[in-house]
Amino acid sequence: MAGLIQRTAQSIDDMWHSIWHESSRTEKIIIAIALVVTGLAIPVLPIVWIARFIAN
Repeated sequence: MAGLIQRTAQSIDDMWHSIWHESSRTEKIIIAIALVVTGLAIPVLPIVWIARFIAN
């Protein structure tokens, strides 16, 4: 079970890096606005932070 959680967290962390760190400033602004407008910033950001903590 711990291995599954570790792999899932690593996958979320990899996805976050590919979306956020490889995007231009304009793309980051559009992503941030879309998350805030749809209300997804509230559940998505803590999930990503927790996944990054577990992955590392």
